[in-house]
Amino acid sequence: MTTPESSIPSNFIRDIVAEDLKSGKRAQVVTRFPPEPNGYLHIGHAKSIGLNFGLAIEHHGICHLRFDDTNPETEDPEYVQAIQDDVRWLGFDWHGKMFFASDYFEKLYQFAERLIQKGRAYVDSSSAEDIRKRRGTLTEPGTDSPHRNRSIEENLALFRRMKAGEFADGTHVLRAKIDMASPNINLRDPVFYRIRKATHYRTGDAWCIYPSYDYAHPLSDALEGITHSICTLEFEDHRPLYDWVVEQADAPHRPRQIEFARLNLTNTVMSKRKLLELVEKNLVSGWDDPRLPTIKGLRRRGYTPEAIRAFCEAIGVAKRDATIEMAMLEHFIREDLNRRAARVMAVLRPLKVVIDNYPEGQVEELDAVNNPEDPGAGTRKVPFSRTIYIEQDDFREVPPPKFFRLSPGKEVRLRYAYIVKCESVVKNERGEAIEVRCTYDPETKSGGPQAGRKVKATIHWVSAKHALDADVRLYEPLLKTDLSKVPADHDWTLYLNPHSLEKLTGCKVEPGLLKGKIGDRYQFERQGYYCVDPDTAKGLLTFNRTVPLRDTWAKIEKAQQEG
Repeated sequence: MTTPESSIPSNFIRDIVAEDLKSGKRAQVVTRFPPEPNGYLHIGHAKSIGLNFGLAIEHHGICHLRFDDTNPETEDPEYVQAIQDDVRWLGFDWHGKMFFASDYFEKLYQFAERLIQKGRAYVDSSSAEDIRKRRGTLTEPGTDSPHRNRSIEENLALFRRMKAGEFADGTHVLRAKIDMASPNINLRDPVFYRIRKATHYRTGDAWCIYPSYDYAHPLSDALEGITHSICTLEFEDHRPLYDWVVEQADAPHRPRQIEFARLNLTNTVMSKRKLLELVEKNLVSGWDDPRLPTIKGLRRRGYTPEAIRAFCEAIGVAKRDATIEMAMLEHFIREDLNRRAARVMAVLRPLKVVIDNYPEGQVEELDAVNNPEDPGAGTRKVPFSRTIYIEQDDFREVPPPKFFRLSPGKEVRLRYAYIVKCESVVKNERGEAIEVRCTYDPETKSGGPQAGRKVKATIHWVSAKHALDADVRLYEPLLKTDLSKVPADHDWTLYLNPHSLEKLTGCKVEPGLLKGKIGDRYQFERQGYYCVDPDTAKGLLTFNRTVPLRDTWAKIEKAQQEG
């Protein structure tokens, strides 16, 4: 994938990188996308992926895909493969530059011994609780560990015995020796190594001590020759520690860390921990549940990589956190699908209509436009017969004011077909309309002498004889409110929207959809954009609503411009 420079909005990170190249500080751009393989990626990661790979593409540089896999208890090969799939689906390639922090375990260990030998690290035998208490607070300095002044020889011996597996989990840790009184709490002798007698998915039982993220991450960057280490704002206060580790360990390279604001979306979950909780508690159907902001979920729902990239470029790169309206993301998928999605007719809540004066047994093949936005998309044939289905909402026995669709004595045009007039209604024992009897005007067909006769409404339909049965899933926001508004001591799962999923059965769709493949996207006319769900493989056509037709973000933008 190539990205023309003119198509990339300017931002402060882009300006920094360009200046570093212009001044000669850097001869080449080398970035990396460094996920921990402990879950599936979400749209926030898509922003980081686009930024890191985009910078490399723009400057003819390199972007590595690196897995920061230093926690054996949470990581899994499933996530490694899923992350690769998602990055490729978004349109990016690491061109063979895929690495793992676990590749560097021996080198990281040697760096740690060097820090001990320089008097910059020590083995602390305090409990985790004691270490926490001595760390201090944001307003009070920490206090030194009683083990802080162990000799270099004793620290080396203990650290080597930790590596050899002589001690139980939690009995010792290796800490940096920086400054327990530092106003930056991250510099108060952070822990660099812990004992974890757990099997690593790549290294097996070769190691029983594992490096912390704050230690392994900067050194992995340095070992790979990363020029610009792009990360989110929560790591801004960690930057002095990042630089300290690289400098004190005598690393072979000095990357430059730059922070940007992470992506937050309204009424959804952007925390890996919370997403994992939803999956493990079966509150959603899995990582690819279309209600989730995971790349897998968005893909199953029918989102396109082009729309996601366009959205991420449009929101830009900022230095301050902000929450983006979900309506803006939906706007970009509408814009994309409007150009590419084939139009079809589908009736989600069917009501039978019998056209009494239409010949019994007759079937016509009518021409329907595939996509008015794409003249090259051509037309298709749709069957028309005496009995059809329309939407229940397109009929009212007692119409409200300004209701121009079908009602007793009123006419509507059937899309691509004829004008019909409601003559009578058949009801069930509860008084509900179950069938509408109509007549049609044969001269109002396209090309007929009355084809241009005007009526106030056009509705969609499907032929009852030819319609396919389908299940359709409608989605609303996963949360009733933003999590930022939920008190910290509340169970956040109580704020899940009970109406986030509505399953419709017995829907009727035009017969051409039988040829649809999993993932194919359509505009159901007058309804919205839908895609074929993988559950279709189980024998019943199943569709997910990607997004309704209404574009609230476009209205917001218009109001802002007019205001």
